[in-house]
Amino acid sequence: MPPNPYSKLPPRAFWRTAISEVHYAELADLWEPLALSRQDRIATAGSCFAQHIGNNLARRGAAFMDLEPPPPSLFASVADARRFGYRVYSCRYGNIYTARQLTQLFDEAFGRRNPQESVWQRDGRFFDALRPSVDPVGQASAEQVLMLRQAHLAKVREMFQTLNLFVFTFGLTEAWVSRTDGTAFPIAPGTICGEFDATRYEFQNFTYPEIAEDMGRFWSGLREINPRARLLMTVSPVPLTATASGEHVLVATTYSKSVLRAAAGDLARQLPDACYFPSYEIISSHPSRGMFYDPNLRTVNEFGVNYVMSHFFSGKLAQAFDASPEAAPAGDSELVCDEEALDRK
Repeated sequence: MPPNPYSKLPPRAFWRTAISEVHYAELADLWEPLALSRQDRIATAGSCFAQHIGNNLARRGAAFMDLEPPPPSLFASVADARRFGYRVYSCRYGNIYTARQLTQLFDEAFGRRNPQESVWQRDGRFFDALRPSVDPVGQASAEQVLMLRQAHLAKVREMFQTLNLFVFTFGLTEAWVSRTDGTAFPIAPGTICGEFDATRYEFQNFTYPEIAEDMGRFWSGLREINPRARLLMTVSPVPLTATASGEHVLVATTYSKSVLRAAAGDLARQLPDACYFPSYEIISSHPSRGMFYDPNLRTVNEFGVNYVMSHFFSGKLAQAFDASPEAAPAGDSELVCDEEALDRK
């Protein structure tokens, strides 16, 4: 056979040698691990699945940033602290499902944006509308909520100014936004708290161009205040809990994940010091035969999480961090997900 562009490609480039002839547990070379040291300050944000990466980084000895730890002796267990938004991400912002949420949080933290609506109510208590799940009992007044939000934003500023690597997991394209100023909320009003009013809120299913533009604007802003920052993007393999698009939830999930995967891949090629890790492909692609999902075919089981992490901590990262970390403390592996409120009947 005469030489052609495929003649000298490695085995990983061919389906037969990379997939068909290899047991799925023996897959290799799925990504080129980035260079990290134990001194690099790493922050995480995004959808629920991002919590697994943060937990594993911390247990393996990375300099995982936790800028809003729980007050000493306030909670009886890790699980209790996580229920109030502590030990979940690098700051206590709860789930950030969309690129629009991330961009707006960054702009607000640096005084570039002031959302017109940031307090919701429920049963006489007041909640932060932009992170409603981090305070299950709420506050006695709107003023207290706003005061706590300012303290939170100060920590978010510190995080962005001092991190070396920002890990962001894309979760959704769907969101509910304010008709007044376009504020994107992590959950629909009226689910965890607040009241739904169709004259005040509208459904938005973000498109590829909108997501790419949001992330590009966020990255430009971050590099402006922190030129040494790097970006690692992933896509959550967890399907949608529910969709407001009018489509079947399977079709809506496929659309959402396809758009997010395409955006993350192109951004990783276009943005300086940005890369992509294929957690989505490892868990959800058809060669895995769905074995990494729980019986509900939505949540990822512990075996799947561990398999993803074995690929993440490969190559250079395997040399820099512990290969076999200690087991997670009780309550540390249970994900905190705003989206699950959509399925409460």
